[in-house]
Amino acid sequence: MLRYLSSPFKWFFKLEAASGLVLLLSAIIALVISNSNLSELYFETLESYVFLGLNNFGLKLSVLHWINDVLMAIFFFFVTLEIKREFIQGELSNIKQAILPIIAAVGGMLVPALIYVYINFGNTETINGWAIPSATDIAFSLGVLSLLGSRVPISLKVFLTALAIIDDLGAIVIIAFFYSGDLSVTNLSMMLVSFIILLTFNKFGIKKFLPYLIVGIFLWYFTHESGIHATIAGVLLAMTIPHRKKEKDFSLLIKIEHAISPYVAFGIMPLFAFANAGVSLDGLSLASLLDKVPLGILLGLFVGKQLGVFIFSYVSIKLKIAQMPNNSNWFNFYGVGVLTGIGFTMSLFVGNLAFAENLQYMDGVKIGVLTGSLLSTLFGYFLILLTPNK
Repeated sequence: MLRYLSSPFKWFFKLEAASGLVLLLSAIIALVISNSNLSELYFETLESYVFLGLNNFGLKLSVLHWINDVLMAIFFFFVTLEIKREFIQGELSNIKQAILPIIAAVGGMLVPALIYVYINFGNTETINGWAIPSATDIAFSLGVLSLLGSRVPISLKVFLTALAIIDDLGAIVIIAFFYSGDLSVTNLSMMLVSFIILLTFNKFGIKKFLPYLIVGIFLWYFTHESGIHATIAGVLLAMTIPHRKKEKDFSLLIKIEHAISPYVAFGIMPLFAFANAGVSLDGLSLASLLDKVPLGILLGLFVGKQLGVFIFSYVSIKLKIAQMPNNSNWFNFYGVGVLTGIGFTMSLFVGNLAFAENLQYMDGVKIGVLTGSLLSTLFGYFLILLTPNK
């Protein structure tokens, strides 16, 4: 049962709730600029290349790739720190508390993917986007819940947070196994060496972040060059950061998590939204929404997420495998399930990976993600708003 909130969770919720509004503003600004006289400057800036390094030693990436490969590695580093803490001593450390959001997250990833595959079945180019509607934007969904105040019991806020964290874990696994390119054995070997060094730091109880950071930079470079998506380096680094259960013990993990969270919530994620939400609406019509890619994403997010989360949860509760969150009813529980269809930044990120070789589908991805997320936001918000408290 989800009966209590730890102080880290309270802090986390307040931060993520506020950042959701900043994310929305960033996306709106990107849409306005990409459909104004500044659109050419906007897209040219994102496609321009920036070199970082000394002489011939360094890295040259487009502005968009610096954001999506480098800054998002920091985001996944932060997310993995959260996941690790939650499984060690947070809301997911108790199987009775964790079982419902785990089951709900599985349904919320499986059903949207099946809907997308059904719509795009037989098309070898578009089928690769099957994972796009499986993601949940934790900041945005919690931001919407925050607007509803006391109408949403704390237990449902914890449920949504835990579900979204497990969703992120699922996204990490999907990226690692399904969206990697041709692999370089040499760089994979150097990745392994770097990871072993980090594990050694952990084993010997090193509590300074600088050694982890230095090796982590090399780990990112080898990951980037290996063919595995560079964000996985952030995941591997976070896994090695030490954390102990005893509250009196110093935790490097919690120290880092608190230190970088404002930069992730109010810097990296809004910047990602600004760089990836821009899409030209010129010539947009209902017919364009019915193309296979945007339609699969839209229905996956708006229909698949809510059905997957609710049906899997309902069955598990009726079979007494899991328990209903305290002080909630089926109506506001369903409303929270609808809000999981807010894929936004996470869905856009997966879309960039899915169609890295077929950029002609990216406008369709953006249209599907933005429309599906908007419908989930409005329907979920008003469903909970109009639901009686008892």
